[in-house]
Amino acid sequence: MNKVAANAASTADREIVLTRVLDAPRELVWKAWTDPNHVAQWWGPNGFTNTIHEMDVRPGGVWRFIMHGPDGVDYPNRIVFIEVARPERLVYSHGGDVPDGPVDFHVTVTFDDIVGKTNVTMRSIFPTAAARALVVEKYGAIEGGKQHLARLEEYLAEMTA
Repeated sequence: MNKVAANAASTADREIVLTRVLDAPRELVWKAWTDPNHVAQWWGPNGFTNTIHEMDVRPGGVWRFIMHGPDGVDYPNRIVFIEVARPERLVYSHGGDVPDGPVDFHVTVTFDDIVGKTNVTMRSIFPTAAARALVVEKYGAIEGGKQHLARLEEYLAEMTA
């Protein structure tokens, strides 16, 4: 097994991978993903709204926001950007309001150009398989992630209409 395949196999039980082809050019998708005025309009699963406190999209930059659930529960989030390669790739560390809590994970988002469309892939890697299982079971992370990308698609359609 080569090194890349071995690394993928070693994280398979700790990761969530979501992919969606969006009918929008890569630069527009990048803008919708990195401009706080846009992000606040679509980020999160169905029914969620957002309050963005800061969003500094550069390596070492911090993004702090609160996701407001439809049930009235607030979910504070803190993201630290590790890599920003416009418009191809974002890498960040995602955390909640508790250091080293169950919502701490590493995310790589790629934006691949497909002749005027964009293939977005979100790869979230958790510290343990148990941490991944917790967010899947407690927070519905897989379905929520699918809704998250669907909301982005709907928002992009509004932007281009």
